[in-house]
Amino acid sequence: MTIGLTEEHRDLRDSVRAFTTRHVTQDVVRKAVDAEHETLPPYWQGIADQGLLGLHLPEDTGGAGYGLTELAVVLEELGRAVVPGPFLPTVLASAVLLRAGHTAHLPGLADGSTTGAVGLRPGTLTLTRSPDGRALLTGESEPVIGGHVADVLVLAAREGDTTAWVLLPRGRVETTDHRSHDLTRRSSRISAREVSVPAEDILTLDPGTPLDLAAVLFAAEASGIADRAVTTAAEYARVREQFGRPIGQFQGVKHRCARMLADAEQARACAWDAARSGDPGAVEDPREASLAAAVAGATSVAAAFAATKDCIQVLGGIGFTWEHDAHLYLRRAQTLRLALGPTARWRRRVSRLTLDGVRRRLGVELPPEAETVRAEVRAELRAARELEGKERLDHLADHGYTAPHLPAPWGKGADAVAQLVIGEEMREAGLTAVDMVIGGWVVPTLIAHGDAAQREKFLRPSLRGDLTWCQLFSEPGAGSDLAGLSTRAVRTDGGWRITGQKVWTSMARDAHWGILLARTDAEAPKHRGLSYFLLDMASPGIDIRPLRQITGEAEFNEVFLDDVFVPDAMLVAAPGDGWKLARTTLANERVALSHDSSLGSGGEALLERAADRPHEMDDERLTTLGGILCDAQAGSLLGLRTTLRSVAGAQPGAEASIAKLVGVEHLQQVWETAVDWSGSAALTGEGPRQDATWMFLNSRCMSIAGGTTEVQLNIIAERLLGLERDPEPAPARA
Repeated sequence: MTIGLTEEHRDLRDSVRAFTTRHVTQDVVRKAVDAEHETLPPYWQGIADQGLLGLHLPEDTGGAGYGLTELAVVLEELGRAVVPGPFLPTVLASAVLLRAGHTAHLPGLADGSTTGAVGLRPGTLTLTRSPDGRALLTGESEPVIGGHVADVLVLAAREGDTTAWVLLPRGRVETTDHRSHDLTRRSSRISAREVSVPAEDILTLDPGTPLDLAAVLFAAEASGIADRAVTTAAEYARVREQFGRPIGQFQGVKHRCARMLADAEQARACAWDAARSGDPGAVEDPREASLAAAVAGATSVAAAFAATKDCIQVLGGIGFTWEHDAHLYLRRAQTLRLALGPTARWRRRVSRLTLDGVRRRLGVELPPEAETVRAEVRAELRAARELEGKERLDHLADHGYTAPHLPAPWGKGADAVAQLVIGEEMREAGLTAVDMVIGGWVVPTLIAHGDAAQREKFLRPSLRGDLTWCQLFSEPGAGSDLAGLSTRAVRTDGGWRITGQKVWTSMARDAHWGILLARTDAEAPKHRGLSYFLLDMASPGIDIRPLRQITGEAEFNEVFLDDVFVPDAMLVAAPGDGWKLARTTLANERVALSHDSSLGSGGEALLERAADRPHEMDDERLTTLGGILCDAQAGSLLGLRTTLRSVAGAQPGAEASIAKLVGVEHLQQVWETAVDWSGSAALTGEGPRQDATWMFLNSRCMSIAGGTTEVQLNIIAERLLGLERDPEPAPARA
């Protein structure tokens, strides 16, 4: 995985990884750790010769003419290898100077002959201007990463009520070099005693720009650190045995590793977005780039810090030893976090920007061939616009627009690009096709596995909305574990007799038909003894009982089946194929991109409450709100990256598996926070549907429905990290 999604970015990642594998050996890292004073690493000129120091700089300053995204790809890889040396401080210095239009030092910073560092916090440094125009710098900075070897220093200083940024050569100030928390990249304090600063070396730029740039680049390196921590922990968990089995098989370890991966993917997505929006002109409103930077500053660096701590926990005693590199990841992540400033402060910045109306607008730049598709779609939709009601819905269904991703004649056989174009044109034309709900799972399954008669009977009516469906999978004793189903189907003349109980069935009272899993072979292994039936919900022997939920409503139902007859014609595929078909049903997804706020409906609802009560938004609430908004933004970015992979014809990445986990927990936190902010008013009786208290109660099902969070964590750990499945239960004693 990498921050970049294009083939060029993957090639760049591979090139940097090959370089670090050759040159950043364990011996090199340990020499840097043991050194009394930092010096330039032996591979420094090699990094410069590859053009990595100037990737983001214009060609006329000695750079390669790329941007922050390419630089982020490199920083992620260098972070992953915990590369010693001043790469990050130097490229941050050149990025700040470029943004300020101060180009004199850029060629040296690009070719490696000059190193730089940026002091992000003034400490006691103060810039004073006298009436004759002279400017004097006095005081001492907070620790400056890379200060041991920096030739030029960009320093923050207080000037009245604002922050000024000044450029000084190392020889003009005093440096106190520290051994430093990060042993592979040392920090120094910079002291000045009425040092004269020429006017041209007082940088002209927005005071917040250097911090935004630092957030972008720190986040990129943090993404690599988080990835390294996840990889290290998972590799160890696969092979380390305790109590007779690999520790990665223990659910506590498995879930910890899965959550580490989730944090790392959020870190990567936020760092990517901050980098791609951070170049001048990348977004129309510069505040949008600041928001992306703030989200990355609040998310990515904290994720790396959390992942490195968890890595040591998974490693156990060996992770606490000096000889293992785990503490070097931790030291690097902690240093980034403290140098950038408190996570809470960045979260409050996210809150303030969003409360001021700033939103990150997310979209996909489609390839040129999309316009050919667009013209065809637009022409086809003209006729639909002339129709109304049921005629319009039927017309859209008959022309493949209910589910364009399905093959013709049921859909349009639309690839990812065509699906996005169709979505855009449908919105532009004000057209909405039938929402099949559960039918959206059933129809693809019947296309793939049903026979001609089943397709003829069910597909078009479902696509038109004439048939509605419910799903009869879960049972009281088999929720997430569908293989544990006990509902029985017994062969009889012309069909099957089905007896059992289903639960949590939405729409059971309204649906015309249901998809039902039942056990047809009690002797077969539990996954292989299931079959997939189509059930007429008006059949004799079906008893549907509303199941009241914690909200007081009854959207779910219990369904009791007492010797219900299902004809052979309603068995899909062969007996015993039920598990395979159920996986087809649950896995079917189309490509879509939300055009709502990138913060989602929950994030916007919470923002609205905050805007209505500005006097209540103290620092604590702003910090909480900022964290929730960061999670919302990260969730949207994970979805966007999945869509971009689909458009490029690539296989899904880890983002798709992480998105549900992140989204569910975000939604639950939104409504829990909304209730907290309501205070005792939330206790005076549950109001109408969709108020904060109702939404809080209803959201509790989100981490249960469709596979619990715990099962989702198992899937992430096993499928993405390669940890072993839980052991099969021991057979019951006779």
